Amino acid sequence: MIPLGLYLGRTGVERALLVCPMLLILVVEILNSAVEAVVDRSGTERDPLAGWQGHGVAAVMLSFGLLGTVWFLVLSDNGR
Repeated sequence: MIPLGLYLGRTGVERALLVCPMLLILVVEILNSAVEAVVDRSGTERDPLAGWQGHGVAAVMLSFGLLGTVWFLVLSDNGR
């Protein structure tokens, strides 16, 4: 999708707006994977902080929401 964002953007700002949320998703997913690995590595005892692991998934979903919103706003510009 990054090449598509570079193709569809008319200006440098539009290209950046279309590509940056995709890179943000990758960063958030890497951080979420790191948190999951740490939680999985811990012992068999129940840790109350392990419940916060689901917030990483929520962060990834919010990143996808940001991606869709930015793409909608940039590509639905009335000047097209």
